[in-house]
Amino acid sequence: MADETPEAAPRRALKRKRRWWIPVVIVLAVLLAAGGGIGLYAWSVSKKFGDSLNRGGEVTLPEPTFTIPTTTPKPGSKAAVNFVLLGVDKREGDVGRSDSLMIAHLSGDRKSAYLISFPRDMWVPLPGRGHDKINAAYAYGGTALTVQTLQELLQIKVDHAAMIDMEGFLALTDAVGGITIDNPDAFTIDGERFDKGEIELEGERALLFVRARKQLPNGDLDRARNQRLVLQGIISKGLSPAMISNPSAFSGFMGKVAATMTVDEGLTDDVIRDLVLSLRLGSDDVQQMQAPIKGFGTAPTGASIDVVDEERLAELGTAIREDTVDEYYKRYEDE
Repeated sequence: MADETPEAAPRRALKRKRRWWIPVVIVLAVLLAAGGGIGLYAWSVSKKFGDSLNRGGEVTLPEPTFTIPTTTPKPGSKAAVNFVLLGVDKREGDVGRSDSLMIAHLSGDRKSAYLISFPRDMWVPLPGRGHDKINAAYAYGGTALTVQTLQELLQIKVDHAAMIDMEGFLALTDAVGGITIDNPDAFTIDGERFDKGEIELEGERALLFVRARKQLPNGDLDRARNQRLVLQGIISKGLSPAMISNPSAFSGFMGKVAATMTVDEGLTDDVIRDLVLSLRLGSDDVQQMQAPIKGFGTAPTGASIDVVDEERLAELGTAIREDTVDEYYKRYEDE
């Protein structure tokens, strides 16, 4: 059993205004850009995106091994949709790991979306594997075990999954001609110096920047922050008016983005188009949460872990099933 350290500050906070988690920014931005317009230009971009997108392969959706309580959509609403989004870091000779993991819950009325992040060190039961860190699910069984873990953990049905090759996506700094970010911490990694303040990143230098961990004051937390900074830079420049006004450049960029993504077979062009056309989201309608944690502990192996708040997690699962995440969010947003 994991022992929660008494001095550890509880991490119940749901609202992470500064956190734009990796896969969500990519997927939502891409879907909106690919399907949010009409006319020949929008059609050509959408086609380029769809033609370049990888489907199937290792991204599979296992059927739940348990009976999910039947719920009826709210009057005038469709069924809610749940996506599992994974940012995966693969290196030569390595099976890969889930570098970031999130559920995106799209409400039945399509007026709100909730992005629920799962810290990589959450200590949870993995089906057939006993307890382990949640990001180990991908190493043991790919997207199938990751999805199965989340389904059983929350007692929900996952509708779609998307996996992003983080190294491939981060290499898109080349495709946009480099990016400028405001680096919070000066550090050196593999002989490469990154000064505090505004710095230029492109190609291999960008990849090196986001791999730094031990060189940073807060380790993995700062590494995740740096990943977000680079990804925000890519998205911001890739979806800028200057890029969008250049049909050839924008279409090429969207194709390269799609090439870094693999989705389940069921997420067809028609499904993407229908989802996008049904969206009623405004700029303030996408909320961020973190799966409930009540502190820190130590695994039997001696590794540091995040201790799950099981009561709150069960409450979250019920809210996702019954499409009442809005009520759950309001209940805990100020903690």
